[in-house]
This record gives sequence, structure tokens and C-alpha cells, in this order.
Amino acid sequence: MITFSEKSYNMVVQVLETTEFIFRFTIFVLIHSVLAMPSLKRRFGSGDGHLSQYYRLYYNIVSIIVFSWVMASFRNSDVLYVVPGVWSLALYAFQFIFLVMLFVCITQTGVAEFLGVSGFRRDSAKSQKLATKGLYQIVRHPLYLLSILFLISNPVITVRWLMLTFISSAYLLFGALIEEKRLLQQFGSEYSTYQRRVPFIIPRIFATSGETEP
Repeated sequence: MITFSEKSYNMVVQVLETTEFIFRFTIFVLIHSVLAMPSLKRRFGSGDGHLSQYYRLYYNIVSIIVFSWVMASFRNSDVLYVVPGVWSLALYAFQFIFLVMLFVCITQTGVAEFLGVSGFRRDSAKSQKLATKGLYQIVRHPLYLLSILFLISNPVITVRWLMLTFISSAYLLFGALIEEKRLLQQFGSEYSTYQRRVPFIIPRIFATSGETEP
């Protein structure tokens, strides 16, 4: 039988781990956002030097290391809910489909560019083109939409996963808004036309009529 003191201890541990997770995720957001700042990317990502050539690769490595540190904050996360029976398998199948679709999106914009290894190619200096085909015809930010759908489709909901889903979804939406400004500066009227034609992150079947800009 669990005594009151044991319940209190478990609650305190859960609160501390939750606080630690939020703190670590905040650090990740700050590092990830600062490294993605256009001014910093222009300063270190321009020119012919080694850092400029592989800036995206270093950015990815740092992000993976810091995010792994974030996820290590919960040693034992309580299970809140498990989707029963065949529905659990269905959700795993949806997650797999979302992962495949994410890979398709990445191939549209360039796998080498996404991973940060395009600097190894001699033709890496070619100008970047705006992706408007495939899944990018449905929403302007399919990578973010699919990432959110993957998170909410997990059939095993733990405290850590629930927090990760809420915080990550908010951060992805915020990142999409920031990326809108960057893409508008980079592509100008071409992106403005694309904004009017394609919804922000919710497919048109659910979107209201009229302008599709956020």
C-alpha cells in the first residue's frame, strides 16, 4: 500500500522532473533559435570558409546533441494513457506514414541541404528554389504539420511525451511564422503569390475561404 509520504515524494519528483524538462527545452529553443537567426547565418554562413560551407551541418549536430540532452531529463516518465487494441496499431501505422511523408518533403527541398552536407558537392553554390510542388501544394509548411501530426498520433501517452507534444507544437508554429518572413524576404513576390494560393499549415479542406496568409 502506498503511503501518503510516498505519494508526496512521487509528486515532488514529478514536479522537479517536469521543471527540469521545461528548463532544458527552453535552453534548446534559445540555442536553436539563435543559431537559426538570419543575421548569424549571414555572418558565419557566407563566404568560402569551412564554417560557411558546413554551417547547416554544424547547426544540425548541435541541435541533435542539445535535444538528446532535453529528452534525457525524464528518467522514468509516468504513462498517462495507452490507446487500446487495434487502434494502437493504427496510430503506429499513421506515424509511419507521416515519417514517409516527411522524407518526401525533405527530398523536395534537397536531402543534402537539409542534412547540411551539400558543401561536399562541387555544385552546392547553386541558388535555392522555392518548393511549391507535391506536399507543398497542400500547405506551405508540410514539414511542421507532419511533425505535429506525428507527435499527437503516438498511442502511448507519457507525461514527457505529452509535454513534448504541446511545447514542440507551439514552437513549430512559431518557427513557421518566423520562416514566413524569411521566405518572403528571400523570394519576394514569388512567395507572396504562393501565400495567396496555398494555405499556411491547415489544408484547404479545413481552411476558410479568402486569403490563406497566417
